[in-house]
Amino acid sequence: MNTTLTLRFLAEPTDVNFGGKVHGGAVMKWIDQAGYACAAQWCGGYAVTVYVGGIRFMSPIHIGSIVEIRAKIIYTGTTSMHIAVDVYSKRPEATNYIHNTHCIIVFVAVDSTGAPTSVAPYSPTTPDEIKLQQYAKRLMELRKGIELEMSEFMQ
Repeated sequence: MNTTLTLRFLAEPTDVNFGGKVHGGAVMKWIDQAGYACAAQWCGGYAVTVYVGGIRFMSPIHIGSIVEIRAKIIYTGTTSMHIAVDVYSKRPEATNYIHNTHCIIVFVAVDSTGAPTSVAPYSPTTPDEIKLQQYAKRLMELRKGIELEMSEFMQ
């Protein structure tokens, strides 16, 4: 099964923010789209976003740049898929991409009634894949503390 998915397109003038760069909301939409496509590819069906965490905007994306969104399965649970999503961009005439954004997004596979359904297990094989899976597990533990802290305000 394929664990990765890449989307590539041009940042358009409709994506601009008040500062003249690509709007963070547009980047978050792209992250969700790439994450969904990667999750659907893995589970062979429909999946819903259940968590987006630690979005880190490291550098702006310029209008007219080539944007590349790389999504990769890094951990699976019984019904969930943890996906690392990285956003890169470059001017069309440039050769090297700049790393703009990173985050982890979690999807749950669902059936036609909307109930969670099982996904194939992911087994990392390379040292980098093992490191990413360990990263996903550490983030899961951190999320438990965050969810506990937020529970009072999520009523």
